[in-house]
Amino acid sequence: MRDEENAPISVQEAKKLFADWKALPAIVLAVSGGPDSVALMWLVARWRRALTRGPRLVAITIDHGLRDEAAREARDVKRLARELGLEHRTLRWMGDKPKSAVPASARAARYRLLADAARAAGASHIFIAHTRDDQAETLLMRLVRGSGIAGLGAMARESEREGAVLVRPLLNVPKGRLIATLKRAKIAYADDPTNRDPAFTRPRLRALLPQLGSEGGDARVLARLAHRLARANAAIDVLVDGAARYLVASGHLSTLREPKATLVDAGHFAALPEEVRLRLLMRAINAVAYEGPVELGKVESLLALLDQALSGQRSAGKSTGKGLKQTLAGALISLTATSLRIEAAPRRRHRAAMMRK
Repeated sequence: MRDEENAPISVQEAKKLFADWKALPAIVLAVSGGPDSVALMWLVARWRRALTRGPRLVAITIDHGLRDEAAREARDVKRLARELGLEHRTLRWMGDKPKSAVPASARAARYRLLADAARAAGASHIFIAHTRDDQAETLLMRLVRGSGIAGLGAMARESEREGAVLVRPLLNVPKGRLIATLKRAKIAYADDPTNRDPAFTRPRLRALLPQLGSEGGDARVLARLAHRLARANAAIDVLVDGAARYLVASGHLSTLREPKATLVDAGHFAALPEEVRLRLLMRAINAVAYEGPVELGKVESLLALLDQALSGQRSAGKSTGKGLKQTLAGALISLTATSLRIEAAPRRRHRAAMMRK
């Protein structure tokens, strides 16, 4: 009997995996040298050879400078890419490395370098070798950190970052199938020991997966849960869009250009479901904030304060009441008895701090 979880990926399967992107002029492949990305490169190269016309393929390896073996692994990837008839470049993360939050910093640097490489190659899309196993691990990571529905939807098949489209064509493929594909093709790959280092969160959670699997929570189940949550999140976003359109059409929400601000009727805002209010508030804050994307937990705390103030006004039965002013992520949120206003906060403190430096 065929082991579906550990069977090599056939030519026909690969054709279906990559079919949506065959009309692109160019594709950048992110290839670290590990089994997942090497399998992606090999599968995409085989798929491209079967096309009469297809995208130009450029393999990119990022050397983060964090391990002595990284340079050798990059050379191995380059050698294989040439054997497959692909262009290859190695890019290095230069400069001082952080002492903490290393995985997050390395990931940010990696995507920045990949986006730069894509622009240089005339490519709008970057293929990333995330698998179903990665999806399950990402769900667990976000679950233990208390993410909301949007975060628990985990990784999307396509997403945008640094001005490029990140594509995860293997997101529903088990890692075992990629390793089996390389084994059949007799292709070697690198083994990064940091993937098992318990100093990092992902390897610690990865080690829990066999135990979760014995209780029925294997990677397939967790990835399916992430998909269902992503589906629910998309539906909620449609509701939020509809609520925003209704408020605009009825004259209860307006967007000002100078100064840039969002103005919402307080009573109509208070009547919306909590999740819709939360997302509308987050959107308005992110539209003017200059300190980076606002954190969900902080918006939840702000919404609780707004709801408390609005509730007090309603119970008092007055058209005027105690207002509220809060700053968050560089946005100023002002509530009066009749309206909620979100605009950029004054930058006086920011400028003064910069001048002192």
